[in-house]
Amino acid sequence: MQELSDKFKEIYRQIERFCFDREDPVRAIRNMRDFYEGYDAFGLEEEEIKILRDRIFDQYELTVREIVDFGLFLLKTGKFEFGSLAISMIKKHRPRLDPYAREKIKEWLDNGVENWAHADTLGIKILPVLFELELVDLSSFASWRDSRSKWTRRAAVVSLIWLRKALPAEDILRFIEPLLADNEKVVQQALGWLFKELWNRATEITEEYLETHKESIDRYTLKQVISLMPHSKAKQFLPPKKVGPKPQSGPRNKKFVPNRPRPPRAQAGKPKPYKPNGNRD
Repeated sequence: MQELSDKFKEIYRQIERFCFDREDPVRAIRNMRDFYEGYDAFGLEEEEIKILRDRIFDQYELTVREIVDFGLFLLKTGKFEFGSLAISMIKKHRPRLDPYAREKIKEWLDNGVENWAHADTLGIKILPVLFELELVDLSSFASWRDSRSKWTRRAAVVSLIWLRKALPAEDILRFIEPLLADNEKVVQQALGWLFKELWNRATEITEEYLETHKESIDRYTLKQVISLMPHSKAKQFLPPKKVGPKPQSGPRNKKFVPNRPRPPRAQAGKPKPYKPNGNRD
């Protein structure tokens, strides 16, 4: 982990004190159920993170470069609130983003982000601004789509949901094609979300795309988007299920054991006399 300057060591100690003073284990445990990939948190609320952010900005003058550098350090700690604070800090400076910040934010996703909440917040609040400021276009954005990090790939897809009005649907659909075979569930979930929003905006184009690629689109993703359609239309987009005999490693009756000795059958005849257990008074 990078070495901090004295100023950021002081800020980091302030962040730790703030979080430990307001720690809520009950809320942290309750929130844990939404993060199957892991959740290391103090249990703070979003408003408390904003209070901490504003307190830091009131005491220190920070450049965008300092924020993105320090933000990577915060994300790498693994603490949920530290990552949320980093994102909240850069959100306040979105109009001042520059190429250096763009590269650092990608590094946040590649090496720091570890959950869907941070990936989606960056995809919704930050990445579309990179397009607005002309710091990226779909061609240069391909490196985000092709990242080794599933969270970078998810954030790239989520950002396109917020750019669906600014970019042609055909270009978006062509851009995401390499992700159709992505094995990560979090990426497929984002694709399903994107398809649903595109279907609402460009129905014919999206349906044509689904029909063309239904054999290669993940079945879970298809089910997400066709859940909005009438049943009669939805059926045409689902490829037929592959039905075949299940492999059988043993007899159908798993309790059957060959060559097991059988108990002798009861012989027909008189019933055995009753033998009481003990004497009765």
